[in-house]
Amino acid sequence: MIFVTVGSHEPFDRLIAVTDQLAKAYPDRQFYGQITARAGYTPTSFPYAAELEAKEYDDACQRATCLVAHAGMGSIITALELRKPIVVLPRRAHLGETRNDHQFDTAMKFKGKPGIFVAECEDDVPAALEAALAWTPNGDGGTLSAFAEDRLIAFLKDAIA
Repeated sequence: MIFVTVGSHEPFDRLIAVTDQLAKAYPDRQFYGQITARAGYTPTSFPYAAELEAKEYDDACQRATCLVAHAGMGSIITALELRKPIVVLPRRAHLGETRNDHQFDTAMKFKGKPGIFVAECEDDVPAALEAALAWTPNGDGGTLSAFAEDRLIAFLKDAIA
């Protein structure tokens, strides 16, 4: 299943519209989306929920073979922790999707990292999804531990001692 998520605060119609088209292009793939209650665009090619409880969201991420999301750190961290490939399309300020381009900056920082496939615009999403679906984690750093590294813990212990 390809899990499409836009976060819980703001709609992201541009991402939902492009993934709706991709769901039509991949009839053999199951898509499921979390699109927010204020979404202006609702998909016709895949089931969705406006909002998900935390457990439902976690379950969808666990079941997913790939995530497609805005460039929010929560989505990126979740994908890295679960070793799931993620396609990120950043919200853009000049399109009125956010107040500044922090998501674009985040996406550019992660571009090229294992398991993270950045689409700078909606036209890039199909190729990013193809690459994400072909990716397999192989010890190349495409993961994130839920725990701090030992060197960070040692540094913090020294700093507060």
